[in-house]
Amino acid sequence: MFKFKSKACGDVILLQTHGKQLLDIIGKDGADKGIVTVAQMPAAIDALQAAVDREAAARAQAVADAQSRHEPEPKFDPITLKHRALPFIDMLRRSHAEQADITWGV
Repeated sequence: MFKFKSKACGDVILLQTHGKQLLDIIGKDGADKGIVTVAQMPAAIDALQAAVDREAAARAQAVADAQSRHEPEPKFDPITLKHRALPFIDMLRRSHAEQADITWGV
């Protein structure tokens, strides 16, 4: 499990797999402990939002492709990256606004 902490808001807790995924997206390579500094937060938010947008576009394209071939729509995990990332994105935004770093595993 990952427990992300900031003085700006409540903790965000994610399963190991999902925490590592978000950390990989923001360039932290799934480290077991670390920090997102205030200076790194805008880029982290942008990276997460871009990944969420890419996933949504890929899902939409897969559905469109199946429809064009008159095949059943593909089945997807109902919990998307957007669902998992939004609490962390919110934490990043709040922490940035209050100039508070985010830490985990320390």
